[in-house]
Amino acid sequence: MQTKDFLFEIGAEEIPAGYISAAVNKLESYFASKLKEAKLSYENISTFSTPRRLAIKVINLQTKQEDEIIEKIGPAKNIAYDENGNLTKAGLGFLNGVDEKKIYFQQTKKGEKIALKIQKQGKDTKLILSEFIKDVIKEIPFPKKMKWNQQQFSFARPIRWLLAIYGNEVIPAEFNGNNTGNISFGNRFQKLENPVKINSADEYEEKLKSVFVIVNRDERKKMIVDQIHLLFENSSKNILEDKNLLETVTDLVEFPTAIIAEFDEKYLNLPKAVITSTLSEHQKYFPVINKEKELINKFVFISNGNPENSELIKLGNEKVITARLEDAAFYYNEDKKQPLESYVPKLKEVTFQSGLGTIFEKTERLTKIVEFLNENLRLSETEKKNSLRAAYLCKADLVTLMINEKEYTKLQGYMGYNYALESGESRETAQAILTHYQGGNAKDEYPMSKVGALVAITDKMDTVCGIFGVGLIPTGSKDPFALRRATNGIVQIIDSQKFEINLHQLIDKTFEILKDKLEKPGNNKNLVYDFFKQRINWFLKQTGIDYDVIESVMHIDHSNITDLKQRASDLQKFKQREDFIKLVIGFKRVSNIIAEAKNLGTVNIQLLHENTEKILYKKYLTLSDSLEKSLQKKNYENIMENLVSFSILIDNFFDDVLVNVPDEELRQNRYNLLGKIRKLFLHVADIAKIVVEEQK
Repeated sequence: MQTKDFLFEIGAEEIPAGYISAAVNKLESYFASKLKEAKLSYENISTFSTPRRLAIKVINLQTKQEDEIIEKIGPAKNIAYDENGNLTKAGLGFLNGVDEKKIYFQQTKKGEKIALKIQKQGKDTKLILSEFIKDVIKEIPFPKKMKWNQQQFSFARPIRWLLAIYGNEVIPAEFNGNNTGNISFGNRFQKLENPVKINSADEYEEKLKSVFVIVNRDERKKMIVDQIHLLFENSSKNILEDKNLLETVTDLVEFPTAIIAEFDEKYLNLPKAVITSTLSEHQKYFPVINKEKELINKFVFISNGNPENSELIKLGNEKVITARLEDAAFYYNEDKKQPLESYVPKLKEVTFQSGLGTIFEKTERLTKIVEFLNENLRLSETEKKNSLRAAYLCKADLVTLMINEKEYTKLQGYMGYNYALESGESRETAQAILTHYQGGNAKDEYPMSKVGALVAITDKMDTVCGIFGVGLIPTGSKDPFALRRATNGIVQIIDSQKFEINLHQLIDKTFEILKDKLEKPGNNKNLVYDFFKQRINWFLKQTGIDYDVIESVMHIDHSNITDLKQRASDLQKFKQREDFIKLVIGFKRVSNIIAEAKNLGTVNIQLLHENTEKILYKKYLTLSDSLEKSLQKKNYENIMENLVSFSILIDNFFDDVLVNVPDEELRQNRYNLLGKIRKLFLHVADIAKIVVEEQK
């Protein structure tokens, strides 16, 4: 079998770095799928990318499809032929021009049918690839696309060339005004039009290296890492590690050169995140730190220009960063001229959400919700005071110059923290402002105080109830207001702080505070209950608790997350114990026997005839008293031990006593006894929902 290597490259204007990974993955998956579908074998597929190109190489691709013998089964013999032995319309239709002599008969489960064997000649791979090339370009996904030259087709950026080689031949194809060829283009720092002829796939990488293009992304990334390492070899300084930034800059350049530059030391007076945001997020530069992990007035950028001009490129980048930092310093210094509190009234000019008023109105709601929580949680007077202050100030930085400058919107909360300290607010208040957006996100890194947790819960609860209240309810994968993340955050924060918060009461209070904004607040309150129930279920699963254990405890009031998690965790510990499995089986028998029973009432002691049922009832009374005290102390391990011990009495009862006796009064009394036991157990968990090994 003959094989050749295939190379395909799409050349374009600079594609945004964030678009490239998905595009290359689609290019690879498309060809892998289509080649398999076409029954063309190959050794392997590799991909290449730079900001100006997306490419794929297929090694040892079969040059022609194998010929195939295709067997076609047609209609039944008695349908295909008439009584004179001539083909009917059905038979002729199946034949479709093939010589009648090629018909043979095939015995099937449904009787004898006519059949044909048709030889299908394989196509040349070159012809197949020509079609693939035209189709795959349309399939490549991008977050945003553009059109150019008044054409209907859209792509991430205008396509400038197409290279398609199979072996040493160009695969002829045309797409949107671009004809395929064997010409690629090198780095523009040499010249704007920098063509390079590619004669075969195996010379692709080296030919482009000669014109300062590293098409192998992994190689380009390694070059960046190695160059940065060399810059700081034998030095106590290094870049501030940022894996995401490394991935981004790898997709921003074709021929990387790491260059160290600096800015004026005076800008180090700015808050750290302002500097790092300016450097890394806006300019894609790496901040530099000393051995104490403190920022210094240096940065590393990855140039795509001529390495010989590095000094000139460095001056240009230093000029750009100076202008950026000067702007940031201006915003920061202007904002500090007023205390943070003075910005709060300006929140009246900022809409929170249509139907829910302004951010100022949200702030007023936050303070009311915090007041409610302060009444229900054991906090010190200082914590209560700081939580109210943080709730009032937490949104104030949204109307500062720094946050209004769109490049720094991600610093909301952080700037509030800095401005709060500058304004003389307590550190606890400032810290709560800093962290109140957090929770529900894996990237959150600041530890929360009780005050910070309280404000974070309050802010998220107002958002969840408010958005649900105006009818903007998440559906399926659509959650534009990130309500799942907000709800996850509330659940996780309550758990981390071990807050004894009644979730339903908090939801009720929030809806009560929102009532003037909502037409029918009660209509969506139950939806919020259910939404939280789903997220609590998800949360418990994430902590490693089995689904059946979760189901067994969720029937109880799930509004106390701290209590619910402890209950589920302790139950999980018992699940694998042999004596606990016996308890589950016994409890299931109790539940099953009284499943259809109605009007379960009190136990008539006079009707307890058997010694075993007398003992069971007496121990039930003792257990009931013990359980009530243990539940108040939330000592669930002790409770489970008592239930396990009690299960022996249940087993003895079923061994010695016939429940479904003919005497209706006696039968009902035994139902009542079992009903009492079941009800008592349900205060802890619905153990009947536990799946034990015998039932799997």
